[in-house]
Amino acid sequence: MQLPILDPLNPDEDFPEIESALSEPDGLLAAGGCLSPQRIIRAYQQGIFPWFNPGEPILWWSPNPRLVLFPDQLIVSRSLRKTIRKELFILTSDQAFPQVMQYCAAPRSQESGTWITEEMYIAYTELFQQGVAHSFEAWFDGELVGGLYGIAIGQVFFGESMFHKKTDASKVAFCCLVENLSEWGYQLIDCQVHSNHLSSLGAEEINREDFSQLLAQYCPLPPSTSAWK
Repeated sequence: MQLPILDPLNPDEDFPEIESALSEPDGLLAAGGCLSPQRIIRAYQQGIFPWFNPGEPILWWSPNPRLVLFPDQLIVSRSLRKTIRKELFILTSDQAFPQVMQYCAAPRSQESGTWITEEMYIAYTELFQQGVAHSFEAWFDGELVGGLYGIAIGQVFFGESMFHKKTDASKVAFCCLVENLSEWGYQLIDCQVHSNHLSSLGAEEINREDFSQLLAQYCPLPPSTSAWK
């Protein structure tokens, strides 16, 4: 099967039907296109996200199954709850979006590269400036030691990446973000693909069709309260 190629000059061009995504590699849907805010927002609304390595064309994915977290099903272990109660970290939102992306882009242990390319950094920073992308940060002694970023559309938060420089910093930031999202009226958090870390926090896999139906239900609805202040 030949992979569909999107027109980089037409951000309004329709994506292929997500059911046509490849099963190997799981969820690969299309290549090409652009990373304009318009194109990226359209992608997320349909359960599609960009992911590609440096030197590759833009690749668009819609994996099946999809890892999600319903905010009211967050699992906080006894040890993590104890850490949260210690209030070791100062938690903020949207105070260091560029830095969070830069730390997320840094190669992890036993990895030599990153999928967060300069092109991705520019695109998501523009989305942040438009109030669509957001970050949540954990600080210790004035230093940024953990955080995550993602896209907020309607009552859905699409998580992209997280990092930590101090033990439990990203876990504390994530748990507190989920609690805030619940208070703000968000109904769904997209975690993209399975990870033991997120599964331990209550994330579960659902099939792509169910995920698509949830997006159709929740993306058009505004959060119940004004968030990200």
